[in-house]
Amino acid sequence: MKKSRPGFFIVAIFALLLTAYNSTAQKILRVGVAGLAHDHVHGILNQYKKGEVIIAGIAEADEQLVMRYKKDYQLPDSLFFKNLESLLAHTKPDVVLAYTPISDHIGVIEICAPKRISVMVEKPLATTVKDAERMAALAKQFHIHVLTNYETTWYNSNQQIYTLVNAQHSIGEVRKMTVHDGHQGPMEIGCSPDFLNWLTDPIKNGGGALMDFGCYGANLMVWLMNGKEPVAVTAVTHHLKPAVYPKVEDDATILLEYPDATGIIEASWDWPFGIKDFEVFGTKGYLHALNGNTLQRRDKDIYENVPSKTADYTNNIQYLSDVLSGKLDPGHDLSSLENNLIVVRILNAALESAKEGKRIKL
Repeated sequence: MKKSRPGFFIVAIFALLLTAYNSTAQKILRVGVAGLAHDHVHGILNQYKKGEVIIAGIAEADEQLVMRYKKDYQLPDSLFFKNLESLLAHTKPDVVLAYTPISDHIGVIEICAPKRISVMVEKPLATTVKDAERMAALAKQFHIHVLTNYETTWYNSNQQIYTLVNAQHSIGEVRKMTVHDGHQGPMEIGCSPDFLNWLTDPIKNGGGALMDFGCYGANLMVWLMNGKEPVAVTAVTHHLKPAVYPKVEDDATILLEYPDATGIIEASWDWPFGIKDFEVFGTKGYLHALNGNTLQRRDKDIYENVPSKTADYTNNIQYLSDVLSGKLDPGHDLSSLENNLIVVRILNAALESAKEGKRIKL
């Protein structure tokens, strides 16, 4: 009998462990950044500082923005390009993230799509249905992903609501959904002047609080209703602070009609505090996501806190990595193109309803 070789087995075990690690380890994405005028860009730059993502390049023409972010995040000169075309001529990122005014999203897609580069934009997808449909056509033509990033997508509580409603059917059939979204106002909470410049512009942002925060509720409700479009939309807007926001509405209430359910979206720059919550009433119970991690449930007279469970994806980079690798199909996810095409239709119908003072059928 031959003697065993301990060294051989150690090497073999190490090789197996290394293979297992490599098969599960997530690739670090190389991203291109289009624009710096959106304050949400701090998110990706902080992920870059933590080593969670590689920035292949940043496209920004405004020199004062470039200088500010260079200083704040110690970014090298080599990362910066005057425009997206130049960035893509010198480097090929895995995906481009857009931090531009919403009206400029279409331009980013038009540049990236022919180069077969997928794009994730900040919410909402577009200011108009025409732009959204053009983006969808380009995505289909060039076989790319066009995704939309919402803060609330990565809330553990919202993901739990979906599971409890659609997988476990724990509160029966959905009858009413309510979403409150907003804060004291972008000026009041200290948004940067560059962000405010387009966020309060009716063309660049498509509107005011209705677009800025109405999109969250529409996104969540379409998702919870498994990708179904509402039958009709009715909206009421207010201009409560005309001296602060002279060009756009700062408060909106949007009603979504489904055959057997109603959605109420309350979007405002006039809340006494920041809020992003989600309520769902079913035939047998009630769920309330108070924030990203706190979920309450009520059945008749019993109130209880639902133990928090970590969502499968807790940020956009994790999600993007699996979508781009083919591991995950966006389907009708919160970030999906299908969902966000409907969101834009809802928002445009809400703007029309508020302007015309009537119910708009979809």
